[in-house]
Amino acid sequence: MLTLTANAAQAIRDLTASAPEPAQSGIRISSQGEGSSSLTLSLATAPEPADAVVETEGARVYLDPVAATVLDDKALDAGADDKGSVSFVVTEQTA
Repeated sequence: MLTLTANAAQAIRDLTASAPEPAQSGIRISSQGEGSSSLTLSLATAPEPADAVVETEGARVYLDPVAATVLDDKALDAGADDKGSVSFVVTEQTA
């Protein structure tokens, strides 16, 4: 299952803090079609019915079935540039 670093969890909490339903809001990672290796990230107010849910430190990530498979052994990290723009990166999980 996808894991979140502390930086990613904080970034997600920051992004969803002003959402209409912050208690359920998170980010959703979805595929661009069946079997596609291209994934997109968007803000979501709730998971879709088939989504896997990853929750760490109050931060929620919703994964569609293809994304859940692709990211099963990965970690999500986040960072911000000097202008405050957040970027996410997928890395290998560390033991």
